Amino acid sequence: MDLISVSKFISLILRHKPETINITLDEHGWANVDELIDGVAKQYPGFDMTELEAIVRTDNKQRYSFNGDKTLIRANQGHSIPVDVELKEVEPPQYLYHGTATRFVTIISKEGLKPMSRLYVHLSKDFDTAIKVGSRHGKPFVYTIDSGKMYQDGYKFYLSENGVWLTKEVPTKYLIKI
Repeated sequence: MDLISVSKFISLILRHKPETINITLDEHGWANVDELIDGVAKQYPGFDMTELEAIVRTDNKQRYSFNGDKTLIRANQGHSIPVDVELKEVEPPQYLYHGTATRFVTIISKEGLKPMSRLYVHLSKDFDTAIKVGSRHGKPFVYTIDSGKMYQDGYKFYLSENGVWLTKEVPTKYLIKI
């Protein structure tokens, strides 16, 4: 079984379209594990808890979390549907980074960073991670974000379970081009 393909399918379900397999998420983004397994197994016969645990354990971006007794699962962030993944507000480091493709630089430089189809703008703690993120979209470009100043000015930041920094927007005055 190709766990990468299954993981992408689970990401679609838990972040964007739970109706794909006719399940619902609670207000915090949690899905019933048995219902998820049953729904995924219709698309990927033989899929079971062993494969699901392997996906959660080995996902290099740590996209998913189980609750304590592994009866519920959710995506840690990246949702396009309104859920509250119970993020805690955290003071960010002085600088964070945003990787994008060079083709988006003109619009971002004019309008700032917006969540687009997601609930939050995603930021990286280091330049190298931002380069990898930007590379997924084309020739990479990295903005440095003056997150310390943003925080002082009243913007809220959250740190997801998998180490991605989140904020609602980044106005242009906080963007530093490298």
